[in-house]
Amino acid sequence: MTEPKFYPLSMPSLTGHEVEYVTDAVTSGWVSSLGAYVTRFEQDFASFCGVKHAISVSNGTVALHLALHAMGIGHGDEVIMPDLSFIATCNATMLTGAKPVFCDIDENTLCLDPTKLEALISPKTRAIIPVHLYGHPADMTAINSIAKRHGLWVLEDAAEAHGSAIGGARVGSLGDAGTFSFYANKNLSTGEGGMVTTNNDDLAHEMRTLRDHAMSSDKRYWHEKLGFNYRMTNLQAALGCAQLERADELLSSRRMLFDLYQEGLGNLQGVRLNRTANWAHNTYWVICVEIDGMTEEKREALMADLKVRGVDTRPYFYPMSRMPYLEAADTPVAHAVAQKGLNLPTYVDLTQDDVAEICKRFTDALTAGGYA
Repeated sequence: MTEPKFYPLSMPSLTGHEVEYVTDAVTSGWVSSLGAYVTRFEQDFASFCGVKHAISVSNGTVALHLALHAMGIGHGDEVIMPDLSFIATCNATMLTGAKPVFCDIDENTLCLDPTKLEALISPKTRAIIPVHLYGHPADMTAINSIAKRHGLWVLEDAAEAHGSAIGGARVGSLGDAGTFSFYANKNLSTGEGGMVTTNNDDLAHEMRTLRDHAMSSDKRYWHEKLGFNYRMTNLQAALGCAQLERADELLSSRRMLFDLYQEGLGNLQGVRLNRTANWAHNTYWVICVEIDGMTEEKREALMADLKVRGVDTRPYFYPMSRMPYLEAADTPVAHAVAQKGLNLPTYVDLTQDDVAEICKRFTDALTAGGYA
């Protein structure tokens, strides 16, 4: 019996100048953090986000840590973030010595709920990290208003939302700084890698200094404070330059994929795909499916069935406050949503026929398992 075609959750698309640029970086001999592609990638990404500065780093987690450290966040401080996010948001905060404080989410955007935010602000609060989850931007208008009223930093975690926007302004330009990941499954990829964006000149200077061991720009191998080795390589940046050239293509393909999935699954009773607020431009990093009545146990069984049928999936992130090394939080929406959601294959090379086949297999698995 022939095995069904397997659809992974994600695959990078490398059909432009990616190989050419990386090969050029290799043959130039500039394969580490010095090289023309690093500068070019930073400039191009700043332009893409509509900001003055983009500081490249080795991954998205250190992007968060670098920005928080440059903001002066440290021991005794508190940083508010949504409970539903990849754990890097929390871990980067804890690495500064600060305490993460978990806020509940809006069940439609899956992002931090601004109506729950102000009650969590204490005299120790120094910053807010809104996470643009699964490609949907957080309500930055409301969050920035609250932050301004209380004198707090706003650091956007845009790891999953390259190109998402509010009112024509792209994420990464909507707070004091924004951070991005370029992991292989992201909208734009450098394999590994990250970026911090900002319009704040002083913050940008501090981050550029800190990412290179805080080495003096005037006196080589002289270090006046603690720094980090958070540099991006020229090889990664070369890949990033090629990806940015294809940004419109890569992002628009995700919108088309969502439309195809909506056509195939949108009429199933008790099943909901990504919802987008009328004020937001969603880049659909991954296709999200939520199923009424789903529990973690049932979801695991459904995902196992889909795997047998050749469809790779993954669950929504767990609420971070559930992790055994963290304090529990009163975030009922995050806990309820987290157990009923999963992600379906989302990548550029999927065709209309592929999506139709995935939808058929999903529907069959849902029916066979008695979930629908």
